[in-house]
Amino acid sequence: MAILLPLMLLAGNGTAYLGEVPETVAVTTPGSFTEAREPQVAIADTGSVYITYGMGDTIYCSVSNDGGRRYAAPIKVAEVGKLSLGMRRGPRIVAAGKTVVITAIYGQQGKGRDGELLSWRSTDSGSTWRGPVRVSDVPGAAREGLHAMAALGSGKLIACTWLDLREKGTQIYASYSRDGGATWDKNVRVYRSPDGTVCECCHPSAAFDASGGIIVMWRNALGGARDMYLARSANAGADFGPAQKLGQETWPLNACPMDGGALAVGADGAVTTFWRRDQQMFTCSPGGPEKRVGRGQQGWVAMGNSGTFLVWLEGRPGRLRLLTAGASEPQILSPLADDPVVAVSASRNGPVVAAWTVNQQGIRSAVLR
Repeated sequence: MAILLPLMLLAGNGTAYLGEVPETVAVTTPGSFTEAREPQVAIADTGSVYITYGMGDTIYCSVSNDGGRRYAAPIKVAEVGKLSLGMRRGPRIVAAGKTVVITAIYGQQGKGRDGELLSWRSTDSGSTWRGPVRVSDVPGAAREGLHAMAALGSGKLIACTWLDLREKGTQIYASYSRDGGATWDKNVRVYRSPDGTVCECCHPSAAFDASGGIIVMWRNALGGARDMYLARSANAGADFGPAQKLGQETWPLNACPMDGGALAVGADGAVTTFWRRDQQMFTCSPGGPEKRVGRGQQGWVAMGNSGTFLVWLEGRPGRLRLLTAGASEPQILSPLADDPVVAVSASRNGPVVAAWTVNQQGIRSAVLR
């Protein structure tokens, strides 16, 4: 269990805060950023840690150059309308070298009435940003506001996937960038449910596999159940193979749990998915049996040379749990949290960083290894 100590921590603007916090926790946002939420983490091969998040209709990025222990003052990335934010909506981020790419969904009306998936790009380690560039190629198709992004190796190849409403019923679509987020390809359909729609409010996930193919995961709405599925593309997103159900049991549910889970690929190429069924959290490799982790929701997983890291909530908001490979019991990373994520550096000795929201206090993060 994390040790609770009264620590004096510094936010990015140098403001000091005193409180009961785990000794590994960094205050990522300054005191004025009380409404910041939905953090996402990317760790470059340089060791720099980037945390993006939304506050109101503005996207920000906080940068750490010491492996996630201290963060500079937040940098404004964009404000171009009404930002989709909340319940796993919000910006996504990838980083490689000095290049950082952020995607988000903006509309002029917002609240699901309209929305375009857009991207911004920095080539100077997050200091300045260019954009937006359109990712979704049909107006209003991304208005649900839920999406995911992944990058391969050097960051030249990036994939983005989202819940798409260009036709009747919610479908899964994707697009590729082959130049580090400068431009995006024509959109490709990943999956359309034969029952007319996938789960309407659960975010998708994406990861590159060991061969450079893309894996997309989503919650389906099929045969009266809300189970997790994935599909793969081995040809750089030109098309996707058949959908594959995850786990052996099923979740009969005529509603959306608003909880999409996450997936990750380890250094050895192993794929792990982490998701909720009813009130329980499960891990599963494609084609294998699921393993129950415990009660909870809002799970996230990261894998790398440092191992496998699972974070999830008990309640929304609630206690933030952390489970690492080989551990017999999870730790409590924070007594009260929301929007948890975790990221692993691609470099062998790089950091592992988790981030989350504390209501009315902004973003917190922790270096796990």
